[in-house]
Amino acid sequence: VQLAYLSLLALLSDWICFSVAAAPATYEAAYVGHSAANLIDIFLFTNVASCFLVTDTVRKFGLQNAIKSASALMAVGCLFRSGFGFLGPALSALGVTAAVTGGDVASAGANLVPYWSILTGTVLVGAAQPFFQCTPPLLSATWFASNERATSTAIALNFNQIGIATAFLIGGGMATSSDGLANYFSLITAACAAVTIGTFFQFENKPLSPPSTSEIEKLVRGEEEPPFIESVVKFFKTPGFVYPLSAFIMSISITNIVGTFIDDVMKRGGVTDQFSIDLAGAGFEFGILFGGIIIGGYVDKTKEYKSVTKACIIASMLFLVPLGLTEHAIGNEPILLVLALLGLGMTAGPIQPINAELAV
Repeated sequence: VQLAYLSLLALLSDWICFSVAAAPATYEAAYVGHSAANLIDIFLFTNVASCFLVTDTVRKFGLQNAIKSASALMAVGCLFRSGFGFLGPALSALGVTAAVTGGDVASAGANLVPYWSILTGTVLVGAAQPFFQCTPPLLSATWFASNERATSTAIALNFNQIGIATAFLIGGGMATSSDGLANYFSLITAACAAVTIGTFFQFENKPLSPPSTSEIEKLVRGEEEPPFIESVVKFFKTPGFVYPLSAFIMSISITNIVGTFIDDVMKRGGVTDQFSIDLAGAGFEFGILFGGIIIGGYVDKTKEYKSVTKACIIASMLFLVPLGLTEHAIGNEPILLVLALLGLGMTAGPIQPINAELAV
């Protein structure tokens, strides 16, 4: 249950982050002078800043309270982005306008909130997301046995990729007009509200009995997580820590950048139909998830963290070649680009959970 909720919260947070990536033209037509890429950048910058707060917050208030609070913050952020449009029919029956309109909205008839509200909501969700993306290793150690942790961490960490895939599949179909974009944001808010309510009722801090001997030993010793700064100093003094950290950063940089610019890459390669582009984007994100589960399961059994990471890095480099060639014929072959995109997802994605588990 805990893994399911953390995975769904991660899914929603990245769905929100990349919600306009599948329909940048619609967003930019509705909010003239504001690009979809800039909105994603603002989200990610807020995400990075908030990451520094996760360790101390969880240590002080516990995993349960931290996740519940972050889910509530994300729900409020969604409300800022959609207005009350997700209540739709009920508010209409009461004669209440479901959304706020403003001068920043190009179409006067569109049920969209003004840009400042979109921006505020994006910052709030960006601040909440690290609590879903930085805590999977802790959740795995608390709730799962040692031979299940890489797989459980892979599921929770990579479920955000399903959120990005959802953005392509649903956003590409719904956000074709200003009204469609408003309905799309409302759908996200309704989904977030439902998961947040479930989180408040069912998410728990820890099991009644520890799942592994290592967790039992921690309880016996009274071991607690040190403050964030102490943890950083300790980790960087640990021989070998910088290698899994570098691999993790490399992997997440690749997947986020490629995910953001899939539209450009596919069009350059001759894939111009929007639905086909959306399917390619969704395939890339699903590749990350399934690659993490399959390869993470193998690592759980063999404990071959280093060799598997090296193999994934080499394969990722090879798959990046056709995606990065802008002038060569190889970079203009539709089938080759799609296959390279899927292969990159399968090989670059698993590097994150494997090395997150190795680092801690």
